[in-house]
Amino acid sequence: MALNAASHNITGEKTGPVSGQPPPLSDEAKSAILDSANGDPKGHNAPGKDGGDQDGEKKVKSEKELAKERAKADKAAKFAAKQEKSKALALASQPKQKENKKPQQERLALYKEETPKGDKKILKPLDDEYHKAYIPAVVESAWYDWWEKEGFHHPEFTKDGEVKKAGSFVVAIPPPNVTGSLHIGHALATALQDSMIRWNRMKGLTVLYVPGCDHAGISTQSVVENMLWNRQGKTRHDLGREKFVETVWEWKEEYHSKLNVVLKRLGGSMDWSREAFTMDKNLSAAVRQTFVQLHDEGLIYRANRLVNWCTKLTTALSNLEVDQKELAGSTKIDVPGYDKKIEFGSIWNFKYPIDGTDETIEVATTRPETMLGDTGVAVHPNDSRYKHLLGKKVKHPFVNRLLPIFGDDSVEMEFGTGAVKITPAHDFNDFRRGKEHNLEFINILNDDGTMNSNAGPFEGHKRFDVRYTVISELEKKGLYVGKKDNPMSIPMCSKSKDVIEPVMKPQWWMHMKELAKPAIEVVRNGEIKLKPASSEAMYYRWMENIDDWCLSRQLWWGHQVPAFWVKTKDGPAYDTDPEYWVTAHDEAQAREKAEKKFIGKEFELLRDPDCLDTWFSSGLWPFSTLGWPEKTHDLEKLYPTSMLETGWDILFFWVARMIIFGLKLTDKVPFTEVYCHSLVRDSEGRKMSKSLGNVIDPVDIMDGIALNDLTAKLATGNLAPKEVERATKWQKSAFPDGIDECGADALRFSLINYTTGGGDISFEVKVMRGYRNFCNKIYQATKFVLGALPDDYTPPARGGKMGKESLPERWILHKLNVAAKKINEALAAREFSQATQAVHHYWLYELCDVYIENSKSIIRDGTPEESSSARNTLYTALDGGLRLMHPFMPFLTEELWQRLPRREGDKTKSIVIAAYPEHDSELEDETSNRAYELVLGCSKGLRSLLQEYSVKDDGQAYVQSLNPDAQKIASAEFASIKALAGKGLGNVTVLEQGASVPAACAVYPVSADASVFLALKGDVEPEAEIKKIQPKMAKVADAVKEQEKLIQGLGEKVSGEIRGKEQGHLKDLLSEQRAYEESLARFEEMKL
Repeated sequence: MALNAASHNITGEKTGPVSGQPPPLSDEAKSAILDSANGDPKGHNAPGKDGGDQDGEKKVKSEKELAKERAKADKAAKFAAKQEKSKALALASQPKQKENKKPQQERLALYKEETPKGDKKILKPLDDEYHKAYIPAVVESAWYDWWEKEGFHHPEFTKDGEVKKAGSFVVAIPPPNVTGSLHIGHALATALQDSMIRWNRMKGLTVLYVPGCDHAGISTQSVVENMLWNRQGKTRHDLGREKFVETVWEWKEEYHSKLNVVLKRLGGSMDWSREAFTMDKNLSAAVRQTFVQLHDEGLIYRANRLVNWCTKLTTALSNLEVDQKELAGSTKIDVPGYDKKIEFGSIWNFKYPIDGTDETIEVATTRPETMLGDTGVAVHPNDSRYKHLLGKKVKHPFVNRLLPIFGDDSVEMEFGTGAVKITPAHDFNDFRRGKEHNLEFINILNDDGTMNSNAGPFEGHKRFDVRYTVISELEKKGLYVGKKDNPMSIPMCSKSKDVIEPVMKPQWWMHMKELAKPAIEVVRNGEIKLKPASSEAMYYRWMENIDDWCLSRQLWWGHQVPAFWVKTKDGPAYDTDPEYWVTAHDEAQAREKAEKKFIGKEFELLRDPDCLDTWFSSGLWPFSTLGWPEKTHDLEKLYPTSMLETGWDILFFWVARMIIFGLKLTDKVPFTEVYCHSLVRDSEGRKMSKSLGNVIDPVDIMDGIALNDLTAKLATGNLAPKEVERATKWQKSAFPDGIDECGADALRFSLINYTTGGGDISFEVKVMRGYRNFCNKIYQATKFVLGALPDDYTPPARGGKMGKESLPERWILHKLNVAAKKINEALAAREFSQATQAVHHYWLYELCDVYIENSKSIIRDGTPEESSSARNTLYTALDGGLRLMHPFMPFLTEELWQRLPRREGDKTKSIVIAAYPEHDSELEDETSNRAYELVLGCSKGLRSLLQEYSVKDDGQAYVQSLNPDAQKIASAEFASIKALAGKGLGNVTVLEQGASVPAACAVYPVSADASVFLALKGDVEPEAEIKKIQPKMAKVADAVKEQEKLIQGLGEKVSGEIRGKEQGHLKDLLSEQRAYEESLARFEEMKL
């Protein structure tokens, strides 16, 4: 009888991981299976039974074998007993399951916001079904529309139009492409930028956050062309340029509005009245002004040079838009437009026949199809193998062409055959050799990647089909030699994944080396700071090796080049002489220039049909969005901008070009700081890609989404069936239950907290869920405070100390002050993670876990004066905490802050414009902090001991002070220590300094100031206690050694504050070590 083929385990025992755990067997079923197994020598056997012939001769085992079996059995028995004991202990430690008598709560219907759009939100009672607990959709509704209507996001100037005294802070959003939806990288950028914007706004600066989007020439045209083909079976040529551009504008309006909705959902406090688009009227004027000015200055020029040509998109690309795919050897890869994979990473050898002789010369190529464009063969002039061939010609086997053999010192004699085929019109290295040796430049490719008439019999065939047919034809002619692996890199279009072809094209170019020099200098001298510092090295490396920029793109969507060909009757053919081009804002100005240049000649103007590289207009973004080239108020007062926050992956695409354009066109840096955030990867560390299915829509995290709906989204994209299958599999493993609704605040907080300034971010949706729970903690804490305040409560006109605060109150005010200092310093230093950790620590571990809990008894049991003071402090701690949190969680903090009563005379409309808490020296109280930390340390230690020894009631505890200050604090606060330690304590005794600790007590070392003890009940086993203490002693002894080593290694430059902190930690460790040693000695004494 076959049982479990996967694990081959004993019947009735647990199954291994292959097939999963089956349902448990009943005793009857188990007995029946074993009976069957006992009677069947084949298949799966009963425990302890061998297979085979039951009546066969039994093997007699030796004494040694029997002894070995007995030892093995004893070991197995001991192990089984140990396992049973572990199971029993685990079972005993589990909490008893309570019967769930409550009926399952029904899911709430979708929340409907009753507040009219733009009005201040109608706040519902907190006992309302939708407000009992934190629900992101409920909390985040209505606020953004009100913020917009009230103009809170507009920059605030003084009455005379000047920037406020505190200064200005301006950020222009890196414009997202208008091509589609925002991804988690956009959410990260928005969270970081907006946290800085809100922080500076609350600090009283004139603040502007400029929104906008990019026309994304290649991407947008590609998307719309695909849409046209899929829906109507038409190409852009069927529509014509004018109608096609109209279609793209219609599409842009639809998708543009979707982007803005998501940015608002994320809480980005942009000034939408200043929204920009790279093709709107003013930015288009800025593009024309820049092109014409730089062309007139000779910085932009026309040249027929090799470009990176994408046959899929039929346009030229800049070097930055080309990815290099590294291959170790022969590899077949997918290429758009081909049914089969194409071989790369090989080198093919073939022979050219020498004209007029029987000789041949062997050459090699990684691209056999390009031999159709060969116009020469280069050898080293000193290569003895080929000296006699210099000046002769080879005969092309397929086209009527003779190729000269010439000497070139750059040829490596030892590489390959030492003879190099030259294709000047299709290879960047050969282009240079072609120029130097005056070779013919023959283009063999049409724009779509098919062969043109120069390819002879291969005309009309696709380039990579020709790769194989050329080899086949060479074989027929006896000229093919063979192939071998060749490690290499392949240039690929970053957009279409097509293999790039170097092709000769007349294009517009921009001289970059001279423009780059001042852009390098402003970073070197600190006028612009790049963060993190690692970005600087990359910046210098690229800028110092910069190439001229190819500006032309063969597109219809974008900024059409403002250049006109002057066609005269006796002039050159179109686009063969750059002197016949003029540049101008419009045709009328172009005509004026042409008339002055070609005096008395009749001419016709033909505008260049190409568009400019998208990054050309994006490079003008920081100042064109503020009105340039017009002299606007915004440009005068708010430029240069303050900060650019972006991804390091577009440092060269965009950031460097903005610096270059800013310095050239405005004589100012465009911004004073660049912060490069990390790349967001999935939980497995992979780059996010649609084909992997790991691109996360931030809306799905904010709103939540079921797994089925998440998977259904894959079908709406352009993924191949195999990619959909792979993506579906990953989504099922990553989100088996879908994605919970987390809200914008939890998403923002998580992303900001991820930002350490270090490496890439491994993104995990579960983290968002954890911070959603944190949002609920803040929500419930505020509900408690509101419930603790009388209906007619009005907080004092100013926060801070009144002089009658208890120790817990002085402590929380000190902690609020410390948090304000840490967060302000962290944000100023762009240490985003440190800022979120500081505010998280304050809310969770100081305000919620300690002060709110402690204030309950003071408010309930204290005198009227004590209760009043505790409420005032509670209000200050909560109000300050909400304002500290606002830059990170704008919606939740507004929702809760609006429910708080205002201080007398405070007319602040919104937390958006409330003052951000600053460090206040009056609230600095290190004495109270140390005192209350001692109280908290003692109570924590006692709670730990009560739990360790399972003491539920009437516990007897002792506090041993180790210095006079600690003695004074413990004596004064012993009631607080007892209250905070929990219900298990019956009594707490503060020992007199120097008094001995009673025998039979467990110790918990608190710090260098105190230790706490718990009297052990019943029969105490000294040996058992000694065994508990020994590993603790060993651990602290190791910690002491490590800390001493750390202190010895501190350099001279380490601040006294840090050195003192480390010395204090060592002091605590030594005290802990001493406490365990003394406790051990007491138990040793008990043994005697």
